[in-house]
Amino acid sequence: MVGAILLCVFGVGPSGFAAPSTPLLRVTTDGSFKQHLQWSPDGKRFLFTRIHQGKMSLWVMNLDGTDLKRLIPNHDQPHFDGHWSADGKRIAYVFDRLEGTDGKLQINTCAADGTDDKVLIPHRAFEESPRWSPDGRRVLWVSTRDGNPELYTITTDGKEVQRLTTEVASDLHPAWSPDGKRIAFASGRSGRQKLFLMNADGTATKKITDGEFLDGWPAWSPDGKRIAFISNRTGNYDIWLMKDDGTGPTNLTNHPAQDTSPTWSPDGKKLALVSTRDGGSDIYLLDLKSLP
Repeated sequence: MVGAILLCVFGVGPSGFAAPSTPLLRVTTDGSFKQHLQWSPDGKRFLFTRIHQGKMSLWVMNLDGTDLKRLIPNHDQPHFDGHWSADGKRIAYVFDRLEGTDGKLQINTCAADGTDDKVLIPHRAFEESPRWSPDGRRVLWVSTRDGNPELYTITTDGKEVQRLTTEVASDLHPAWSPDGKRIAFASGRSGRQKLFLMNADGTATKKITDGEFLDGWPAWSPDGKRIAFISNRTGNYDIWLMKDDGTGPTNLTNHPAQDTSPTWSPDGKKLALVSTRDGGSDIYLLDLKSLP
């Protein structure tokens, strides 16, 4: 399931428009595997998954790459895909509780400094992709507890679970709109993995991307008007940008390397991403001020 999270499937199929080539500012240079990049709500730090010395764990650092450190140093078992609460005070993440050769995924939360670690969603199946609601009252996540990956929410006290999707196909990569009224997500319910929108209660689902390619990992702009996402519609994974209704897709990176993990700055003027363009896996910044 971790492999599915990292979106390791490829295909070909042109669509949309290529943006003018824009230089990216490279932030890290170590080249170690990175994914699940998140910009902090105060705009000062990055949170991301990193594999270092053979261990997958959560790391944090300043925007310029300084003060790089593991978030929870005493966690020896894999943990990944962290997500800040809207006030920046807590982080929800996936904890892989290893028992022999089997991983038992659960959702934990901790304070922003890595202390006060608690189990929010105990392991029942694969529990993945936790995302805080903008009002901080619920956590949206993916679970296979009912047979295949579906979307659920839970109150932050862990007492109220609501199932949002009921499709036979996998529903993945959920993202709240900034106003908390809609959810974007990826699904294979129409064949190839595409992006969909629905209301926060799971109603009024509609597909917003089409074509013979794979789309995933939607990320809303802070004003809720645009969605950045990953697509292999030009033969490899690039970062694309579209309006929130799926119109006007534009290739922001347009590079033969693999560009993934888009995350917005709180002011909406920049995107950070992970790219393999310099040989390893590193974090880069893309300035969006030249875009309409």
